[in-house]
Amino acid sequence: MRNILLFLGSLAAVLVVSVGLYQWLGQPKSGPATVQTTMPKSAPVISTTDAAKVRADDYVIGSATAPLTSIEYASLTCSHCQNFHAKILPVLKKDYIDTGKLRLVYRDFPLDGIALRGSMLARCVGKERSLALIDIIFKRQGAMVAAKDPVAALAKIAGLGGMSKDAVKKCLEDKALQAKILAGRVEAEKVFGIDGTPGFVINGKKVMIDLDPKAFKAVIDPLLAKAGK
Repeated sequence: MRNILLFLGSLAAVLVVSVGLYQWLGQPKSGPATVQTTMPKSAPVISTTDAAKVRADDYVIGSATAPLTSIEYASLTCSHCQNFHAKILPVLKKDYIDTGKLRLVYRDFPLDGIALRGSMLARCVGKERSLALIDIIFKRQGAMVAAKDPVAALAKIAGLGGMSKDAVKKCLEDKALQAKILAGRVEAEKVFGIDGTPGFVINGKKVMIDLDPKAFKAVIDPLLAKAGK
């Protein structure tokens, strides 16, 4: 009996590891290209102040003079991220971003291989179209992740964003871009302690917020009052 239990325990461990790898790699054998999704073991150590600074390659919505800057770390296969962009972001945009009180910075935090590919394609499509492609991916997220071939489904979405098949293939073969995105995830983990998506950092500090407009208001309004806005 003891040997049987040990065998079952070992089998369960193998299955957990196998499922984890499958989810991370995201069916890499099909689609326009494969992606080597090995997470980097380390990233340059920087301060929270430097990590919170808006960078040239960040996706930004809102005024540079806004008193509050919120960094959103998101994964394109994360259903909670999709919910944030569909139901909460429009409210924040109306009440805080469009009124000059809040600036939102979107950063990639891919949870699996499909999300990583989506992040890469959003970079390759051109910065002026990146947020639009991210929006399309979120809107079609359910069908994409449920597809028999998620990579091919993602490639079709990229086509809607104006990318040719050759451009998609070339993009997904860009190892330097892949490494940069994964290094950004490691930085978020180490500097801010981001361990899930969506994760939020407001004015350099990680905040825990329920995915509800009222919860965001309860966090943002006191910070605005403190800033005299």
